[in-house]
Amino acid sequence: MIEEPARTAALRCPDWPVTAARRREPALVGVPVAVVDRGQRGLRVVAASAEARAEGVTRGLRRREAEARCAGLVVLDVDEAGDARAFEEVARAVEQHVPRLVLHEPGALSFATRGPSRYFGGDDALAQLVVEAVAGLGITDATIGIAAGVFAAGLAASRSLVVERGETVEFLATWPVSVLAGPVEASYGDGAALVDLLARLGLRTLGDYAALPESAVAARFGPPGLLAHRLARGEPGHEPLAREVPPELVETMELDPPATRVDEVAFAAKALADRLLGRLDAMGCCCTRVVVEAETEHGERLTRCWRHEGALTPSTLVARVRWQLEAWLVASDSGVAAPGATAADAADAADAEMVTGGLTVLRLAPDDVIPATGRQLGFWGGDPAAADRAGRALARVQALLGSDAVATALPVGGRTPLERVRWVPWGDARDSPSEAAPDGRSEAAPWPGAVPGPAPARVFDPPVPAALLDARGAPVVVSGRGEVSAPPVALDCAALPGGGGPLVAWAGPWAHDLRWWSQRRRRVLWQVVVDARADGRGQVACLVAVERGRAAVEALYD
Repeated sequence: MIEEPARTAALRCPDWPVTAARRREPALVGVPVAVVDRGQRGLRVVAASAEARAEGVTRGLRRREAEARCAGLVVLDVDEAGDARAFEEVARAVEQHVPRLVLHEPGALSFATRGPSRYFGGDDALAQLVVEAVAGLGITDATIGIAAGVFAAGLAASRSLVVERGETVEFLATWPVSVLAGPVEASYGDGAALVDLLARLGLRTLGDYAALPESAVAARFGPPGLLAHRLARGEPGHEPLAREVPPELVETMELDPPATRVDEVAFAAKALADRLLGRLDAMGCCCTRVVVEAETEHGERLTRCWRHEGALTPSTLVARVRWQLEAWLVASDSGVAAPGATAADAADAADAEMVTGGLTVLRLAPDDVIPATGRQLGFWGGDPAAADRAGRALARVQALLGSDAVATALPVGGRTPLERVRWVPWGDARDSPSEAAPDGRSEAAPWPGAVPGPAPARVFDPPVPAALLDARGAPVVVSGRGEVSAPPVALDCAALPGGGGPLVAWAGPWAHDLRWWSQRRRRVLWQVVVDARADGRGQVACLVAVERGRAAVEALYD
C-alpha cells in the first residue's frame, strides 16, 4: 500500500494573466479584458476578467467570438514572462509565513503544511493567514485549499476548502473524471482521449475509477491509466524511486563577469538544463521539480523551486528558469506598486525585491526525481517532449542549411493537391488554417471543381512533364469547350515505374478557368490508372494536368 501524500496547501489566483496585466496597466481595472494565446487551434481565450465573463466570454473561445459576445473587450496577448514577474510578488508575500514554496505556473503555488500548521494553530488558521497576506497586495480573488497531495489540494483550492485529515479519498470520489485530463496530458499526452474513454465506459467520477482493481487498469489503460488511477485514489502520482539520487546531481555555472541582463544568464541556463536532464536521462530518471538558485556579487542568495506537471523537458525547464531570472533581475527594477497598497507597503515590497548586483553563480538542483516512464515518443503531435526534441533537431538543421531549407506544410485552399499546401519556414508564425494564404487562397472558402479524395500519396513540385497519348500515339488535347480530341490510351512519364504504360481506366477531364480576372488560363485534369506490370509493379494511379497542349503528372496515388 502506497503511503498517503503529505498534507499540502495550494494557492490559486484565478485568471492570473488578467490580474497581472491590470497590475502592469492600472487603466485596465474595471474594463472587460481577455487574454488570448495562439495554440494548435488558433487564437483562443486563456483568461477573462469578471466583466468579460459576465458577457459570456469563457476560456477556449476564439478571439472573434469573444469580441462578438462582449462589446469593448480589450484583448491582450499572453505574456508568460510578465505574468511570472508579477507573481513573484505574491510568492514573496506568502514566503513571509511559510517556507519551501513550490511554483507550478504564474498564478499557482503550493507548500507543505506540516510545520506551518502547527506553528499557526491548524490548517484553517494557516489558510486564513495566507489569504490575508495575498489580499494585502490588492489581490482579493485568491483561493487556497489544503488536502493530502498536490492534486487533491489543487481541487480543494477551486472550492476554497480545507479537507480534514483522512478524508481526501472521500473528497476526491465525487469529482468528475475530467479533472484527470490535465495531469495525464502533461505526462503522457492524450489526456482528453483517456477521459472520454472512461466516460463512455460509464466511469464518470473519480470514485468509480478508483474502485477498479489496479491490475485491470494497467492491462486496459496502460501507464496513463495507472497515473490517473493513483490520483483518483488519493495516492502520489508516481511511484517512489528505487534508488537514492546522487547528492552531487547539481549543475552549477559561475558567471564571470557578473551578469546583469536576463539574456546573458539565459544562455547559461540552457546549458545547465541540457546537462542536468541529460544526466537524469542516463540514469533512467526524470525530474518534476527543480530548485533555481542564484548568487550575486554582493553575497545575496536567491532560491525558488518550480514544479511541472509531468517530467520537465529542456524547453519547459529553461522557460521557468528564464521566468525566475526576469523576476529577480527585471521585476526588482520596475517598482510596480500593488493597486490599493499604501506608499509604505510599496516601498517595503520594492526593497524586499531589490537585487543590488549582477549574478555570479547559477545553480539547478533536482528536487523531485522519479523513474522515467520509458514510453515511446511520437515525432509529431501534442506530446511536449517529442515536440521539443523535434524542434531542436530542426533548428540545428536550419542553422546549417538556411531558414528556408526547413519548412512545414500548412493546409490552405485550392483545387489540386499541390495548391492545397503552403510551405512555412520552421519557426515562422503559422496562420490559422481558416486564414487566407498570401495569394488569396483560403481553406474555409468553397472550391468548386476541386479534386475529390482520397488524397494522393506523393505530390510533385513542380509537376513532372508527361505525354498523354491517344490510340494513334498523338498527344490528347482539349478544346476551349472541354471537348477531348480522342480518348487517352497511354501515359508516358519518367516519374512512373517503367516510364509509363497503357491506361487501364481514366476519369475526366475536369476543366478549370484559372485567374480569369488577370491572365486567363485553361487547364484540365485527368485521373488515370496506368498498367506498369512490365516493370513488375502492377497498376499505378496518378493525377494528370493538361494545359496549353502539354501534360504533366501532378501526383501519384497508393
